[in-house]
Amino acid sequence: MKTVLVVAKRGSAAAESLAREIRARFPEKRLLAERSLAQTLGWEQIHDSQELAALADLVVVLGGDGTLIHAARLLRGRAVPVLGVNLGSLGFMTEVTVAECFPMLEAVFAGHFEVDRRMKLACKLYRHDQLTVDDEVLNDVVINRGAFARIVDHECLIDGHYIATFKADGVVLATPTGSTAYALAAGGPIVHPSVDCVVLAPICPHALTQRPIVVPGDRTLGIHLRNEVSDVYLTLDGQQGHPLETGDRLEVRRSENRLHLIRNPRVDYFSILRQKLRWGER
Repeated sequence: MKTVLVVAKRGSAAAESLAREIRARFPEKRLLAERSLAQTLGWEQIHDSQELAALADLVVVLGGDGTLIHAARLLRGRAVPVLGVNLGSLGFMTEVTVAECFPMLEAVFAGHFEVDRRMKLACKLYRHDQLTVDDEVLNDVVINRGAFARIVDHECLIDGHYIATFKADGVVLATPTGSTAYALAAGGPIVHPSVDCVVLAPICPHALTQRPIVVPGDRTLGIHLRNEVSDVYLTLDGQQGHPLETGDRLEVRRSENRLHLIRNPRVDYFSILRQKLRWGER
């Protein structure tokens, strides 16, 4: 691993300080960063994000889970290992503390590490049978209304077979990784990251009997907007938003790409759940 891409939380002095220390500790490595951070640190500047991702042998995330999701979007489909260093409390995906950062980096550079291959979703939006959005997500695909929109009819299909029409504020389609994010708030289950499935969760459905569904990962899910809609949006991983129109058709399926997330051997998934969700506390 000769080239390391550092993706840091924007405006974080702690992230900038740690990035400087990484460079001081590993002077033999070529360290790259996005434009604003590279300018701040005086590093080599590469303005094209796709070129940055193409050069990286390793991605080090300095921040939280939102920063890691941003890094995953930068990589798109590249199978590059990602090490998440959390600058605050333990994250669901940024499992490494600042104190563990340099021992973990030394182990990674020596080839002593394991990765979780986290499932992603490919998302396509069609309008008048024309493809208008083609993207992929690590956490979730969300259809949600704005402040003044009415309840929307979301016609849901699996492999082209009609399931139900959710009259709801919106719908969440989540990966197992994303099951602890918006889908959990919508009443969905917690799914272990190794399970190959998609969570389909209506947001505040008009019928209380319409509950979240867990669908096998090899199925294609479709959402059609049937009634008149306005102020309704498609949001991808909470980072990209697209306004929706009546008749829009969303198609979501398992992506061929995976995020290669480096595991912290000192923690496990359930210890993270206990801490983040405060299990056992009153």
